[in-house]
Amino acid sequence: MAKIGFIGAGSTVFAKNVLGDCLHVEALRDAHIVLVDLDPERLRDSEVMVKNLNRTLGASAKVESFLAADAEKALAGADYVVNAVQVGGYDPCTIIDFEVPKKYGLRQTIADTLGIGGIFRGLRTIPVMLDYCRILEKAAPDALLINYSNPMAMLTGAILKGTGVRAVGLCHSVQSCAPCLCAELDLPQDRLRWKVAGINHQGWLLEISRDGEDLYPEIKRRAQLPEYVDKDTVRFEVMRRFGYYVTESSEHSAEYMPWFIKARAPELIGRFHIPLDEYPRRCLEQIKNWAGMRGELVSDRPLNHARTHEYASYILEAAETGVPFTFGGNVLNTGLIH
Repeated sequence: MAKIGFIGAGSTVFAKNVLGDCLHVEALRDAHIVLVDLDPERLRDSEVMVKNLNRTLGASAKVESFLAADAEKALAGADYVVNAVQVGGYDPCTIIDFEVPKKYGLRQTIADTLGIGGIFRGLRTIPVMLDYCRILEKAAPDALLINYSNPMAMLTGAILKGTGVRAVGLCHSVQSCAPCLCAELDLPQDRLRWKVAGINHQGWLLEISRDGEDLYPEIKRRAQLPEYVDKDTVRFEVMRRFGYYVTESSEHSAEYMPWFIKARAPELIGRFHIPLDEYPRRCLEQIKNWAGMRGELVSDRPLNHARTHEYASYILEAAETGVPFTFGGNVLNTGLIH
């Protein structure tokens, strides 16, 4: 019986996706699942939700929840630990990440990876993650840590350089990049093969083919057509200049490169449809929608879940069964990319 820890389990919707996926895996249906969070109310919500999923899906997992202060007890002997913490939350930290730099003329869209917002987030999150990793070194030295939290490269790098914990970082962009690009340009999404390499969150789609045919010539042709040119403006401009499509959305990429958000060229914001302050807007939308979602997720009514494309359950399944699974993950560059 595998033991799965989930740090930041108050992220109820994301916990549903990852743990619901695991309950679909035959080798994990009897897992011991431990939920860890700072917020007792959100922790209770997630516990109710996971136990409901367990019943509805006919699994036999053991589900427990622990406050963060009891993390060592919770994670003792864990085989796998999923991390989804966001230190400081929307209020006050995300607000500060955007509003303070804005006073000095620095505008951002997402602020989760680099720049001043990414640095702020890294400074407050890395110490927390290192504390959790020290717990794992002591209580679960063989555990595999799957990190979903941002800033991805900073956190995963700090964990791998500063601790002995086995860890890999996961971001949705690599797995969705090629299919979403094809969908955007009305190209078939089945039977695709692609190669991505780079630094999270700025991977490059180096190759993309379907049934052995290189799709890049047709992708580049369509990206210049009037009906598509305004769909993904920043990424299409980057592809036009460099020859390759990037994994991150246009709103992310706009702040990862120095050419799009410029105080001396404000016209670029409109030209490339750059949504400044996009992440705070999304946070407010999520907060607004949570009340309605909570009624659906946290109840005694049967709660169904179809397995998603999140990599976590597939990685755990491969580790438990020995059947290989290929995925794009964030690790230290020890020569993979030159």
